[in-house]
Amino acid sequence: MAVESGRVALVTGASSGIGEAAAHALVSAGFTVYGTSRRATSGEKRGEVTFLPLDVTDDDSVAAAVSDVVDRGRIDVLVNNAGFGIAGAAEESSIDQARALFETNVFGAIRMSRAVLPTMREQGSGRIINLSSVLGLVPAPFSALYAATKHAIEGYSESMDHEVREYGVRVLLVEPAYTRTSFGENAVAVDEPLPHYAQRRQALDSLLAEAIRAGDDPSVVGAAIVAAATDQRPKLRYPAGPLARRVSKLRRYVPSSAFDKQIRKINKLAA
Repeated sequence: MAVESGRVALVTGASSGIGEAAAHALVSAGFTVYGTSRRATSGEKRGEVTFLPLDVTDDDSVAAAVSDVVDRGRIDVLVNNAGFGIAGAAEESSIDQARALFETNVFGAIRMSRAVLPTMREQGSGRIINLSSVLGLVPAPFSALYAATKHAIEGYSESMDHEVREYGVRVLLVEPAYTRTSFGENAVAVDEPLPHYAQRRQALDSLLAEAIRAGDDPSVVGAAIVAAATDQRPKLRYPAGPLARRVSKLRRYVPSSAFDKQIRKINKLAA
């Protein structure tokens, strides 16, 4: 087994979309990159990225993938990107469906972070980069559960960053807005649809599809991830793209009542 001596990054959910863009951007920045996918074959090469099989909802799978990378020498950057969405009103998802979403989007990131921290502490350096979203900052009608996972990632990351900073480790957030990926197409349908929400859900599905088509290229998010991985004085939050930066500023400075009205207007909801 080859031993890595340069900077090493591990990117979850790297087979497509933002994860794929992040993996290639990190390669271009000089990292040895390991990408993960549930259906990957261990050690397969996709370009300059080495893939490993990983299911972030499985403790043994997480331990095996991280050990594989660490056994090769070190791990400098973890990018927690794996995740999915649910399209529909909060009331339309069963508890089991909500739990499955949190198991991947939140507990998956927690599992991965716990797995790499001992090595990063021993090295005295490391960065955990968690993929959040502008929906970790703002409400998202008909994406309430997905927004809840991103709000959870925001609180987890900011809190843990304070805990591990003295060991040379940083926990950072990258916050994309709409990005041209298959995220919307891959969103899971609600498992308990209600007629009360059907018309509104369909209208907002169309709005989301249009916003994604007009969104940022995944490379924009990849560049933000590289910045988080390499900045000498890293920031806690990296909004990715002009819309994300604008939303981040508006959330901080616009009065809550005005922000509430704008959310309803954008989502074409009754005043």
